Amino acid sequence: MPKMKTKSSAKKRFRLTSSGKVKRSSAYRSHILTSKTTKRKRKLRGPHLVSKQDTPAVKVMLGV
Repeated sequence: MPKMKTKSSAKKRFRLTSSGKVKRSSAYRSHILTSKTTKRKRKLRGPHLVSKQDTPAVKVMLGV
C-alpha cells in the first residue's frame, strides 16, 4: 500500500494545534484593502479555527 500524499494546497493553508484543532487564516485580507473599513480589517487579523464540521475533511487532506 503506498503512502497517502498530503495535499499541497492544504499544507500551505492550515496548521494543527497541540490539542488537534485546525488553525486557518482569514480570507479577504490580501488586496483592495483601501475599500475595507479599519474595523473589518482588524476583525480579520489573527488565527481562526476551522469549523467543527469541516475539521475531519481538512485532517484527511493533511494526512493526519
